[in-house]
Amino acid sequence: MISVKPYKSVKQLLDRFPTEQSCIDHLELLRWHGNVTSPFDAESRVYKCAGNKYRCVNTKKYFTVRTDSIFEGSKIDFRTWFVAIYLFIINKRGISSYQLADELGVTQKTAWFILARLRFGIDPEDDDFDGDIESDETFVGGKNKNRHSDKKVKNSQGRSFVDKTPVLGLLKRGEYKIVRRPHKVIDGDFVYEKVYSQYPKVKTFVVPDTKAKTIQPLVLKHIEKGSRLLTDEWLAYQGLNKYYTHQFVDHGKGQYVDGDITTNRIENYWSHLKRSIIGVYYKVSRKHLQLYLNERSFRFNNRMSIISEKIDLFLQGITGKRLTYQTLVYG
Repeated sequence: MISVKPYKSVKQLLDRFPTEQSCIDHLELLRWHGNVTSPFDAESRVYKCAGNKYRCVNTKKYFTVRTDSIFEGSKIDFRTWFVAIYLFIINKRGISSYQLADELGVTQKTAWFILARLRFGIDPEDDDFDGDIESDETFVGGKNKNRHSDKKVKNSQGRSFVDKTPVLGLLKRGEYKIVRRPHKVIDGDFVYEKVYSQYPKVKTFVVPDTKAKTIQPLVLKHIEKGSRLLTDEWLAYQGLNKYYTHQFVDHGKGQYVDGDITTNRIENYWSHLKRSIIGVYYKVSRKHLQLYLNERSFRFNNRMSIISEKIDLFLQGITGKRLTYQTLVYG
């Protein structure tokens, strides 16, 4: 077994993995847990060969820890990949291909392909949500007021998505209790703070439209029946009270909070999502938007974990995620 030592910086990461072999050993442990399995035939015996290669007896094919993962076909060494993963995860609002290229000493095209593979390797949150769930839609894309007069798009206001992409978001509220504790500076004084037993989590989906026939199947699929569903007044949620305790605020009448009935948390998430796109990526195509949403969700859902835990969690989900350049660009 490899000793898992936490690391909190690039220097500590490189100290933790000083050689290419140390990276390979760690990846093999995360992927196979000491029992190497063939990606071609899970029932086959496997022989270890020289150069960190393995041979599948049944198919007579050779493989390595790179095979059938985001690393397959890449000539970049694993230490560089680990630094790329670290920078990808640690930057709260993401990292551009230009900045990553400068950090790694590679071309911008290579950095762009690395980032695409990393996004492709993310496993979205797959547990069904229960408890108090906020649901809301947003539209990702440019604004007419920021366009030149000859590039403005007609009839693009409100819920129109002529030039924007609709996205549905589900946010499971966290569970916490209020704790009274002594003030850390002022003697004899006390403060009250939230102590979470479960942190909020989010799921986001690119959708073709915001109609009931599109939104309701996703809600029913990802939220356990009997949960409390909190939305705005949008018509697409009508009828869901048969399955959930459905409560809503009426934004059209200027109502945004009614006790704890609000969608402010998911709307705050939208704000940070759009700032990351505008501030880092500038523009995201509809074709690749879901991968950017997965990237943002992964950071949010694991924000309280230390960086070494986040990286190991990411690495455990990259198997079966090979992405070729042809598929990315033309697929």
